[in-house]
Amino acid sequence: MQQPDAVPGLIVQNANAHRSGFGPQWDDTLAYWANPNPETEAASLTFLSCEGVRAQYASGVPAEIAARISPDVWEEDWRVMQFPRRMETQRALLLDYGRYVERFDEIAKYLADRKLPAVMVWGRHDAFFDIDETLSWMRDLPRMEAHIVDGGHFLLETHARPAARIFAGFVAGGASAADASGTK
Repeated sequence: MQQPDAVPGLIVQNANAHRSGFGPQWDDTLAYWANPNPETEAASLTFLSCEGVRAQYASGVPAEIAARISPDVWEEDWRVMQFPRRMETQRALLLDYGRYVERFDEIAKYLADRKLPAVMVWGRHDAFFDIDETLSWMRDLPRMEAHIVDGGHFLLETHARPAARIFAGFVAGGASAADASGTK
């Protein structure tokens, strides 16, 4: 936003930039940002467990889609998260994300004013951001090419190839090379 001419377009994959993306799963985090204390922090950090990390990949995702995600992925995430100071880093990131959220109105204005070319691929079963977020993006960028696929927040774990074709088509300057199902 500080150098708007340096951004020729946007590729969006399950990225929140509006309050519409916050569903009830964010209540504890919103309470933490409003009143940071040990109790609100603990409630907002329940995802910092092995089960919480697994849920980031598979929660709310249909079983046949979740079956495509190797347990190795979240097990490795959890293993790395247990390194020294990683939990503290996660806590700091969550608190800092609140500062980003404070800029949502400014970001929406930037998007609406710039009207950048954009493409979105969104997992409809995102456990973090409500699908209403997609409509907010499209209101700000009415010519955005949007693809909603049957995946979760970590969409590229299950839909990397079709997403890559869509993104490559956008970068090449044409319509996406494939729809979200991977067909022409």
